[in-house]
Amino acid sequence: MKKTRMILLLFLGCIFLSNAQETDSLLSLDRIYSSSEFRGDYARPVFWIEEGNAFVSIEKDAKGNDELIRYESKNYQKSVFLASGKLQANGQNLEIEDFSLSPDGTKVLIFTNSSRVWRSNTKGDYWVYDFSSGQLKQLGRTFPPSSLMFAKFSEDNQFVAYVHHFNIYKEDFQTGELTQLTEDGTGDIINGTFDWVYEEEFGMRDGFMWSPDASKIAFWQLNASEIGTFYMIDNTDSVYSEPIPLQYPKAGYDPSSAKVGIINSKTSEVNWINIPGDPVQHYLPAMQWIDEDLLLIQQLNRKQNQLVIYTYRPSSAELHKVYTEMEKTWVDLRYPDISSNQWGNNDQLIVDQGKAFLRMTETDGWRHIYKIDLRSGKKKLLTPGEYDVASYYQTDDKNLYISASPENATQRYLYKIPLNGNGKLTKITPGNFEGVNTYNVAPNGKYAIHSFTNAHTPRTVQLVNLPDHKSIKTLVSNQNLKDQLNSLKLPETSFFQVTTASGIEMDARMTKPLNFDPQKKYPVLFHVYGEPWGVVATDQWIGLYEIYMAQQGFVVINIDNRGTPSLKGSDWRKSIYQQVGVLNTKDQAEAATKVLATYDFLDDQRVSVWGWSGGGSMTQNLLFRYPEIYQTGVAVAGVANQLFYDNVYQERYMGLPSEDMAKFIEGSPVTYAKNLEGNLLLIHGTGDDNVHYQNMEFLVNELIRQNKQFDMMAYPNRSHGIREGQNTSLHLFTLITRYLLEHNGMN
Repeated sequence: MKKTRMILLLFLGCIFLSNAQETDSLLSLDRIYSSSEFRGDYARPVFWIEEGNAFVSIEKDAKGNDELIRYESKNYQKSVFLASGKLQANGQNLEIEDFSLSPDGTKVLIFTNSSRVWRSNTKGDYWVYDFSSGQLKQLGRTFPPSSLMFAKFSEDNQFVAYVHHFNIYKEDFQTGELTQLTEDGTGDIINGTFDWVYEEEFGMRDGFMWSPDASKIAFWQLNASEIGTFYMIDNTDSVYSEPIPLQYPKAGYDPSSAKVGIINSKTSEVNWINIPGDPVQHYLPAMQWIDEDLLLIQQLNRKQNQLVIYTYRPSSAELHKVYTEMEKTWVDLRYPDISSNQWGNNDQLIVDQGKAFLRMTETDGWRHIYKIDLRSGKKKLLTPGEYDVASYYQTDDKNLYISASPENATQRYLYKIPLNGNGKLTKITPGNFEGVNTYNVAPNGKYAIHSFTNAHTPRTVQLVNLPDHKSIKTLVSNQNLKDQLNSLKLPETSFFQVTTASGIEMDARMTKPLNFDPQKKYPVLFHVYGEPWGVVATDQWIGLYEIYMAQQGFVVINIDNRGTPSLKGSDWRKSIYQQVGVLNTKDQAEAATKVLATYDFLDDQRVSVWGWSGGGSMTQNLLFRYPEIYQTGVAVAGVANQLFYDNVYQERYMGLPSEDMAKFIEGSPVTYAKNLEGNLLLIHGTGDDNVHYQNMEFLVNELIRQNKQFDMMAYPNRSHGIREGQNTSLHLFTLITRYLLEHNGMN
């Protein structure tokens, strides 16, 4: 009897252990979004010093306090740059969110206690630590906490300038003497920083800069007084609702007027630069000092199909047009690409000892880099050939380091090309790093922080030398995450091309369910984006949610249509002009049709699609325009009416509504809401300052008018990323997953 009982217990124990192992080998939404089990490691920001021969990183000491650590680039030799014990104020250690050095390296400017402005935490407190005196002092002590922006040292090491409440100030950090350099900042008049749309679409936040001799400050001034106010409503934080005003220029409405001026840092006198054209009907997305008496200024027209670059000499007030670039579609500044880590830096790279700058352009059918002489405007092509440059990084005085992938648009690699324009393209990334490689190249071009990932590998980071690309130190291995992933049953991911009925070949990525059987029929889930600011079918780690959905039994497919920033030539990318919502949805629908017909294991009666932002718009359009293909869709934070989105983005890719309103109507999902036949779940944050909740309400009204049944979820006060609040991500992805499972008969 005892023996029988023991056998039974052993048998039950084996079953329990087997079930536990089976459970541990599968992901759950709780494991993804409520635990740290699969949390990846990330390298903290690196700040190059000494032209790149060393760098400084923000790290924690043994007690968990922030300090600055210096590393020799050549051998990763470590030393304390600024110890945490020297960063104590009011009995507490400062948390270092950012920092910069004075030009002579004797002082450190610490940014801390930040608060959010639009997308980023750009307001905060600034402290100066002086290595010579060993003293730590706070700047702007008479101002409210967390209210200073973009503090920076003057080149003569005597002053710090910063923005407070839309005005620029200069402070002597030795004596504390404060000088207000602009007087008219109000919120409508914006000095030294930018409005919402300049930050969102041009990446512009910091709006002033010292001249190299510290005698002047160049700055932007925006007049937003005529910008319409959009109100978001906070219904949950008080008994009475609170309107949240946002100056937001919608498509078809004028932007803020923009001008640039020069402040005499001693007298506070302002001289405005007389840039041609209507200051309302243009954008000034970049300005940079070349030397103490020469500025480079970039101007885009309202339609963003003409870029003019000027030089300006403050001593003579001479404005000279150096370069003009025109397109029938649009002109990009910094091109959106997965390899670019310079979003928001619209400056041109200055080369040849200040005699020329580099401009990446698409005027010859491919994205190439030209060297432009600052005096004559003469152009020299540096990257000839039938391939696209993805992005460019830095020079070593003889060579330019660029990212490209001539053979495979889903990947990225580092190359070098001679700056004199007379050499050939040379691949630098070793062959064992097959996937997407990105770089933070040191100013001297001798070292780089190299990040690598592919569909099966989470990101790893290492310090390398250039051009040999020898590893000096692995900074992030993500070994713990890799070990955790190895404990799972992982699906198979592969890449393929699909050629549509219209003859368009697109890159695609497919992740198959566990224990895949080609004789079975599987539901298919298309994940989409499809607009000019993103790609999805890339050779980057697919992420936990895609793994999870494959474990649930879906075949997950990502496809990049025309109009996305793939390395397939200018015609590919620019063909979407004035056809956002039309051409890209046609490509996706034709690709889906071809894929469903090609692979017998895909169930064409269980086809779902989901996407976020532009992917939310795409999802809506696909369900409304092609109801015969897609049965279920989940659209998160989508633009339902293109006239509701901001003018810079929408007019760049669609032109002006006043010239062709029909294009905007044709491309908007709401226009075709009457065709809905399948299952649609709409999701939006009511506090979305980017794609306003207005979009969902407008679409909901039209669906009701058309007597179309659908589902919706509003997340109170959440922004575009729908992350705020405890358990929000878990709730969101549980909702999405349950909806997709239920409507594919998989509950």
